Parts: sequence; C-alpha cells; structure tokens
Amino acid sequence: MPVSDGNAEASILSLFDIALTLAPRPKRRPFSWAAFFRHLGGFGLFLVAVLDSSPIPTFGGPDILTAIFCARHAEPWYYYSVMATLGSVLGAWLTYRAAHLAGASYLQSKFGKRRVKRLLQYFERWGTGSLAISAAVPFPFPTSAFFAAAGVLNYSRRKFIAVVALCRGLRYALIGLIAFLYGRQFLRVMRHPKQYYGWFLAIVFAIAALVATGIMIQRRLQPEE
Repeated sequence: MPVSDGNAEASILSLFDIALTLAPRPKRRPFSWAAFFRHLGGFGLFLVAVLDSSPIPTFGGPDILTAIFCARHAEPWYYYSVMATLGSVLGAWLTYRAAHLAGASYLQSKFGKRRVKRLLQYFERWGTGSLAISAAVPFPFPTSAFFAAAGVLNYSRRKFIAVVALCRGLRYALIGLIAFLYGRQFLRVMRHPKQYYGWFLAIVFAIAALVATGIMIQRRLQPEE
C-alpha cells in the first residue's frame, strides 16, 4: 500500500525525535564569577576594581584581571590599566563617602572597636604616607580600612582622590606593562602558581622589608614630643 504524506511526515518526525534522544547532550559548565568578569572585558575589570576598594574582598582580583587582559594583547595594555584605576578610584571614593557620613560606627561594625582605634591613631600619625602605601602596594592589605579612616577623620577630599588615583594608576600601569611584555611567562605562572610560591613569598617579604625600613627611618627623623 502506498504511504500517505501524513504517515511519511509522522515517521520522519519520530525518527528525528529518536535521534535527538540518543545524541549526547552538551554538558553545562558551572557558573564562575571569574569567567563572567573576564567575559565583560574592560567593563568587568572596572566593576571588580570598584568592589576591591570597598570592604568586599576580591583577593587581588583587579591585579589578576589586569595582568590577564594585558597579557592577551586584545586591547592596548594601558586601556585595562586605566579601567582598573577608574574603578578603584570610584570604589575608594564610595568607601570614603560612606565612612564620612556614618562616622566611626561604620568602621567599628566592619573591623571591630580595638582595630578601629589603632587604625585611626595610625592614620592620624602617618596620614598621606599610610594612604599611599595601602593604595600602591599590590599584596593583601586592608586598603578599604584606610579609605574609610580617611573619611571618618575628614581627610581632604581632593587630596584623597589625587593620592589614590596616582598610586593606583602607577600600580596598575606597572602590572599592565609587565604583563604586556612578559605575558606568556605570566600566564604560565597563573596556571601553575604552586611552582612559584617561593618567588611570591620573596617578593612579599622584600616589599614588606622596604615598607618597614621606610617607617623606621621616618620615626627616627621625627622629633620626639
């Protein structure tokens, strides 16, 4: 018997359904915030830099993303350095402003009374120096605490923005330029960080030693009360 057009279409559709059920389904990749921000490019770097200057920890997110983007050579290295700097300055200003409006209670709720007391005393004594070091040094440092301390103590707004912009600009420009020139080596380090822990620790200790030496020299030069 001849097969009608309706039966032929039904048989084709059934075979198509069977093929779909037998075909392997693509696995869904788990959601990753790091991949999300990398996908956004410069704008994602800007957002991470804003968060990094707030009490929300990013564990060096802007430094890592800046280096990765500059190493890929998708855009000029200074583009990513500028985006990271702008986001960082905006986040620092928001933290400064929030602490200025809320007062010392804002700091105490985030860092504790004892820590806040010591932090304010430290900032009152060292002021611009402590702000510059916290903004420039690219290793774990309570930078947002110093931004908030500046707001609580009514530190000059223009001076605050100038210091943060200059120090963060130099920081991200240096990271971007190094990653641009030595991108492949950097990506190798990022993929296998356990092999380079010794170098990381050596760099951290060297920077800490330089900062401690500078503080000791400044204390000795300062006249006794």
